[in-house]
Parts: sequence; structure tokens; C-alpha cells
Amino acid sequence: MALFILLCVIGTALFFDFTNGFHDTGNAVASSIATGALKPKTAVTLAAAMNLVGAFLSVAVALTVTNSVVKIQGDDGAPIPALMADHGHELLVIVLAGLAGAILWNMFTWLLGLPSSSSYALLGGIIGATMAGLGVNGVKWLGDGTKIDGVVGKILIPAVLSPLIAGLIAAVGTWVVIKLGHGRDEARSARGYRWGQISAASLVSLAHGTNDAQKTMGVITLGLIAYGAQTATDSIPFWVKLVCALAIAGGTYLGGWRIIRTLSKGLVEISAPQGMAADGASSAVILAASHLGVPLSTTQVASGSIMGSGVGRPGAHVRWSVAGRMVIAWATTLPAAALLGAILWAIGHGLGPVFGPVVVMALLIAGALTMFVRSREHVVDHHNVGEIWEGAPSVRKVK
Repeated sequence: MALFILLCVIGTALFFDFTNGFHDTGNAVASSIATGALKPKTAVTLAAAMNLVGAFLSVAVALTVTNSVVKIQGDDGAPIPALMADHGHELLVIVLAGLAGAILWNMFTWLLGLPSSSSYALLGGIIGATMAGLGVNGVKWLGDGTKIDGVVGKILIPAVLSPLIAGLIAAVGTWVVIKLGHGRDEARSARGYRWGQISAASLVSLAHGTNDAQKTMGVITLGLIAYGAQTATDSIPFWVKLVCALAIAGGTYLGGWRIIRTLSKGLVEISAPQGMAADGASSAVILAASHLGVPLSTTQVASGSIMGSGVGRPGAHVRWSVAGRMVIAWATTLPAAALLGAILWAIGHGLGPVFGPVVVMALLIAGALTMFVRSREHVVDHHNVGEIWEGAPSVRKVK
């Protein structure tokens, strides 16, 4: 039975990785599409390719997810026996419930066109399921005091600081770029901005792969450790890297057009200098976090950068009402996903080792299908993603 749950964990993790890809595509391509630097389909193809490459460049974030969320080791460094009993059944159910909660929240915010954080949905789901299954002390809140670690140091503090830092960098960068370009030949400047945007968008996609694909790698490795198929907590199997890279690239290529539209047209009208500055700021912050093993929300970083670029351009109009909705989504994502993870753990655990996980999977499939069918009532795709956003997107009816 434990093998069945492990296979469910791996399959669900890859589906989450896929939803992460299409949910977060806008982080890299929204500004390039908004300014016309890239055609919509070209943009998502480029983003998918760079995501695939980026997934292989680092495992620091993956190891953080494996080791810094659930307390799988005691003070002596050895695995906690209660977690690993019976092929780690309890830990496997926790991971499965956390993943299911994260996917349902991802699909819900995608349906609304809200650029919430896939990363914090995943981490919130696992934290909630862990607290429900193992108690508050089952979560690794703090490190050992010698380094920044645990949920507080590597998740909560960066969640607050990263969009502010990215927004500040983008605001300053936009102001500098506009000042430097003042009085220069407009045609030459436009070409330069276009190539600058394409380069910066590619770098954001690469950075997204180094950070977001890693999270699913860490979750699958956590499942393998729970089952007993892996004992090392400082490495990621190559096959895990490969399947996660392919899943997030596939999701990115599909394109989360609803969220792309919100970021490209709903938040601020983006000019070419703004787009280049916003993407440059996003890539710098995300790559630095990936190097440090910090599982950032690339959505929050990209959104903060776009808002910052609006602040940095004189006369730009930031739609603060939309920004307010986004901030609410950021603030509610982790606790909402945690609540879903806790509820699904209670279902998976309470209905027994055989029936419980099956019901969790059935609820996940039913919820995801319901939201997908609902999304087909009003379509946002590459045909209408560039239409003017007026607070409630104008969309193309399916015939």
C-alpha cells in the first residue's frame, strides 16, 4: 500500500509542477507580451525552453524543501522512527495531502486570473498537513541557530522582503533607463529595448527553472525518503530532476493566459524601458535566492517588479485596486493552502491507509476538473491576452 501512495505522491507532484508552469508563465513573459517585444506563442515557447535548462542548474532550493519544512530528523540527525515506520506511511500521506491542497488553490487562483504564489501554495499545503498530522512541532520552524534555516528564515521572511526588494530595484532601474534614453534616436532605442527585454525575459525563465522546478524535486525526494527508497538528504536523483524539468516546461508552454493578462494589462501599462527593468530586477532577485537555497515566490517577485516599474516611470498609472487584490492573494495563499492540506490530511488519515489516499486523489481530480470546465466558459488565450484590461477581463466566448 505504501508503494501505491508513493506513486500517487510522485504523480501528484508532477501535476503540481505542471500547474506551477502554466500558473507562473506570466512572471517571465508578461512584460514582453505587453510591449510587443515577443509574440505570445513565441514568448511561452522561449520561457518553456529556458525553464527546462534552468531546472538542471542547481539543487539548493530542492534540498531546502526536503530538509527545511518537515522535521524528518531528530536532534541526533537520524530519521524520526515514527515517521519512517511502515514505509513512512504517515509522511507519505502528509506529502500527498499537502500537494493536493496546493494544486486546488493553484487552480482556483488561476481561474480568477490572480497571480498568487505556487511556491507558497505548495509550502503552505505541506505545512498545514504536517501540523495536522504531527502537531506544531512537526514543522521545522527555525534552524539550529548557526545558520538561516527553517520555515521562518527561508520562507516567511523572504516572502515579505522579496517583492519589496524587486520593486525597489525595478523602480530605480526604470528611472535610470528612461533618463539614459532621453533625447536618443527613438528607432535605435526601441530596437535596443526589444532585445534587452528578450534577454531579460529569458533570464527570468532560466531563474524560474532554478527555483520553482526545484520545489517539486524536493517534495518527490521527501517522498522517496519516507518510503525508504532513498536515505541521503543532500542529493536529488537524476530521474527526479528530469521528470520535474519536463513537467514545468510543459506547463509553461501551455501558457497561463489568464494570469499573463493580469500582469501584462491589468496592473500597469508597461513601456519597453519598464519591461526591461522589471525583468532584470526579477531575474536578479530570483537567481540570488536560488543560489542561497531560498524557495522564493517568483510570482510575488515578478509582480513587485512590474509595480516598481510603474512607480519608476513618471506619469505611469498603476492600478492599485488590482495590486490590492494581488496582495490579498499573496497574504491568503499560504494559510489557505495550509487549511486545505490539513483538511485533506484528516480525510486521508481518517478513512484508513487504503481508502483514505484514494479519496484524497478523487477529491483532487474532481476539484481540478470542475475548475477547468468552469474556465472554458470564458476563454483567455494567446488570441486575446493583449486586449485592454478593464478590471474584469473581456474574453472570447467558446463556440
